Amino acid sequence: MDCHNCHQSCHPKRQNKGRKLFGFGSNKIAKKSFDRDASTTIALVGSPNVGKSLLFNLLTGTYVTVSNYPGTTVEVTQGNTIIAGEKVTFFDTPGMYSLIPITEEERVARDLITNQTVDLVIHVIDAKHLGRMLNLTWQLIETQLPVLLVVNMIDEAQKLGIWVNEDRLAYKLGIPVVTMAAAQKIGLKKLTAKIADHVQSTSLSLTY
Repeated sequence: MDCHNCHQSCHPKRQNKGRKLFGFGSNKIAKKSFDRDASTTIALVGSPNVGKSLLFNLLTGTYVTVSNYPGTTVEVTQGNTIIAGEKVTFFDTPGMYSLIPITEEERVARDLITNQTVDLVIHVIDAKHLGRMLNLTWQLIETQLPVLLVVNMIDEAQKLGIWVNEDRLAYKLGIPVVTMAAAQKIGLKKLTAKIADHVQSTSLSLTY
């Protein structure tokens, strides 16, 4: 999708159309009894081979839980950590290319972020394929879920002459953006700070 900085035609007001378009949210769906006891729950989503699981490990550490999503044989990894003084649960969802699922793994990933109480979705993409991978970012934004975009493998992209302007991309998408090279832990502190901002704002809203 090309952006012409028109802000109206490219950035329509967000309504519930996205939820209906992708086949969820139009009817009330009972929450599945997946583990949900943290103050903040964050789902990492993205297509395969973008460094999503590596980032999950960096955020959560060694102790994680792997279990099948209810009613399926698809594994979902869950880990806990403390950010901004609050317990945060991260889910490493199966790889997905679209909110319109083709495989069972994509359906589980979609259901996890839409049928569960997820406070933030972190979409991890490969900087080398930015344009193609932003399609899922737009879909996530249209669902009205809180989204944070991680543009990973920025070091590999720069070697190919691809440069990503973090602030400009955030402005065009209307969501927070962090550029990273997770394998070198570049950008990890900035990402953690962005998550902390969200955790603190969520905790504040829950006190009123």
